[in-house]
Amino acid sequence: MSYLIYFVIAVVVIILLSAAIKIVQEYERGAVFRLGRFVGLRGPGLVFLIPFVERMMKVDLRVITMDVPAQECMTMDNVTVTVDAVIYFRVVDASDAVLKVLDYIKATSLLAATTLRNVVGQSELDELLAHRDKLNDKIQGVVDEGTNPWGIKVSMVEVKDVELPDTMKRAMAAQAEAERERRAKVVHAEGEYQAAEKLAEAAKIISTHPAALQLRYLQTLSGIATERTNTILFPLPIDMVTPFLSRGSTEKK
Repeated sequence: MSYLIYFVIAVVVIILLSAAIKIVQEYERGAVFRLGRFVGLRGPGLVFLIPFVERMMKVDLRVITMDVPAQECMTMDNVTVTVDAVIYFRVVDASDAVLKVLDYIKATSLLAATTLRNVVGQSELDELLAHRDKLNDKIQGVVDEGTNPWGIKVSMVEVKDVELPDTMKRAMAAQAEAERERRAKVVHAEGEYQAAEKLAEAAKIISTHPAALQLRYLQTLSGIATERTNTILFPLPIDMVTPFLSRGSTEKK
C-alpha cells in the first residue's frame, strides 16, 4: 500500500513539474497568461510557471517565408493575368502578435493576397513585366503598414511569376518579331547609306585622278582572272575607253 502512495505522489510531482517548468528557445518568446490575464513575456531559457494558474504561448521570432497563393487579376489595360508571390516577415513584438490578432500568419497571408490583387489592378501590363521591383516595393509597403499594429515586420515581397493568357503570349511574340525585323531593316539601311557615301567619295577621287581609275580597272581584271570561270578576258588600255565615256557624257548634256 505504501508503494502505491509513493507512486501516486511521484506521478503528481512529475505532472506539477511538467506544468511548472518550460524551456523557451533563443529564437522564441513566451507570452504568459495568469488566470486569463496577460502578465508579460518570458524567455529565452528556463521558465517557471505556477501550475494550473499560468499558461504560456510560444511565439517564433525568426523570419517566416510564405507563398502567397496565385491570384487572378485584371490590369489597368484590361489584361487578365495570374500572379503569385512570396513574402518574408517576422514578429518584432510578440505581445501584439498574441493579443491583437487571432492568427498572425494567416492574417498576413490574406492581407498580402488582397494587396497583390489591388496593386496589380492599379498597374499596366508593361509596368508589371518591366518594373517588377517597383511593384514589389509597393506591395511590401502596403502590407507592412497593415501588419504593423500586429507586431509584424514585412521585410520583403517578391512577385515570382506572371502568367499571361495564350492569346496575349502570341500577340507579344508577334510584336517582338516585328520589332526585331524593324531593327534589322534599319541596320541594313544604315549599312547601305554608309556604303553609298563611301562609293560617292571613291567616285570623286577617281574623277580627279585618272590613274586611280586605271589601277581599279587592273585590279578588277586581276580578281576576275583568279576565279575558276570560263570567262575570257581581253585587256584594253584605259585610254581607248576614255573617249567613249567622254562622248556619252557629252550626248547626255
